[in-house]
Amino acid sequence: MSGNGRALVLGGGGVAGIAWLTGVLAGLAGEGADVTHADLLLGTSAGSAVAAQIGSGLPVAELFARQAEPALQNRELVPSGGVTVADFAEIWKRLAEEDPDPMAIRRGLGARALATDTVDEAARRAVIEARLPVHEWPSRDLRVTAVNALTGDLRVFDRASGASLVDAVAASCAVPMIWPPVTIGGIRYVDGGVRSPNNLDLAAGYGRVLLIAPMDDPALAADIAAVEGEGGRVEVIVPDEASVTAFGADPLDPSTRTPSANAGLAQGKGAAENIASFWG
Repeated sequence: MSGNGRALVLGGGGVAGIAWLTGVLAGLAGEGADVTHADLLLGTSAGSAVAAQIGSGLPVAELFARQAEPALQNRELVPSGGVTVADFAEIWKRLAEEDPDPMAIRRGLGARALATDTVDEAARRAVIEARLPVHEWPSRDLRVTAVNALTGDLRVFDRASGASLVDAVAASCAVPMIWPPVTIGGIRYVDGGVRSPNNLDLAAGYGRVLLIAPMDDPALAADIAAVEGEGGRVEVIVPDEASVTAFGADPLDPSTRTPSANAGLAQGKGAAENIASFWG
């Protein structure tokens, strides 16, 4: 990609993250810093859903309303496998202590995902389908990350990948042990956040990269360096104190959507002047 291109990278963070990301984008756009027309949309987990929603062509204000207004919010499932977000984080930490190799950690999480009884895969897919206003890949460059549950290998889905948009987003959002792995072409996939909460390094080669990241990312400094090493410039928006409070203790709790969307909106408005200058 030409170093003049612009990439919008959207990270993971549960349903709270979806709402917050959408709020930030709406806040930016409302103050004259609309970044949704980026050359590349790169989404991981929650970010994959938001990237697909942007790709649908709906105005960002309408996407925001679908997150902020309870009457317009889609139905979400409650996890049934008995594993909480805190449990997931603890298991990840334990795996990393046993073997710090990233691939080993991914395979360990994938194996546990495959062995855990969660909600039905078809029922979970229906939720993802309801999240997306359009179910076809857009003509623009939209990329969605997931991880092979058996091998730990990264898979980046796009319109040329042969996977449906709904399946690709479902795979990217398949938090191990909380949601079921997603079957695409006979292969089971889990959340792209198992590799990285943002996968920012995949935007290397673009001249201006805006990362909106709901969650902490231990690899962030290295990923920024990877983009800058290819001649790119990076700006990052992370949750402020009000947004963290809105997320609460469980970012998968659907009740976090309205407060997270509104906190994101306020944060986006506050960041708009700086982002408009950066984005050009």
